[in-house]
Amino acid sequence: MTRARIALIDDQALVRRGLASLLVTLPGIELGFEAESGNQALQKLADQPVDLIVSDIRMADGNGIELIRALRARGDLTPVILLTTFDDPDLLLAAAQVGAQGFLLKDASPEDLEQAIHRVLRGEVLLQPMAIDPVRAQVNYREPKSPAHWSQGPAESQPAALGTVQLTEREIGIMRLLAGGYSNKEIARTLSLAEGTVKNYVSDILAKLETRDRTRAVLKAISLRLI
Repeated sequence: MTRARIALIDDQALVRRGLASLLVTLPGIELGFEAESGNQALQKLADQPVDLIVSDIRMADGNGIELIRALRARGDLTPVILLTTFDDPDLLLAAAQVGAQGFLLKDASPEDLEQAIHRVLRGEVLLQPMAIDPVRAQVNYREPKSPAHWSQGPAESQPAALGTVQLTEREIGIMRLLAGGYSNKEIARTLSLAEGTVKNYVSDILAKLETRDRTRAVLKAISLRLI
């Protein structure tokens, strides 16, 4: 069985070693290399490609955001999970803008880390439940040029929205689950819907919010106080 290679980046040696010890116990995972900074990781990645990077968002020499920006600039699309405390909304937003595939709280459980790794390896975007108010205070999205259109279904009699973005109650419920990092399959199971139906809802939400992916959709919904 092919094992996924993970790069681990953190400037705190004890934290890094603890995470490394955990990673090597996970099924289907092997530790590609460790690095103490984003700059050091960039040098190692040139010769030691990996399937996924787990990096602290804040480091003394080359933080996680700079790492992602540098990777994308050279055409490297390796997915990145950033470890964060969510105590700096500016960093969180900057990370979303450069294309981080996942955010994980540094005090997350080993099970949370394992799940996050496998989900991002499957191509999902992961957002752990976040402190919404600090993020909302930092996000300023322009209103769309024209009102977003919405269609009223039989079980969705009234929309709930602010400004020109209109989301139904069902869509808002799905947005809240997206903010919690739920996959389409998990949302479908939670709401007793078909997975294909959830996929259609998510596509409609992205269109209404005029965003390209779930991360930006969640951040915009927070800024507009839709969730």
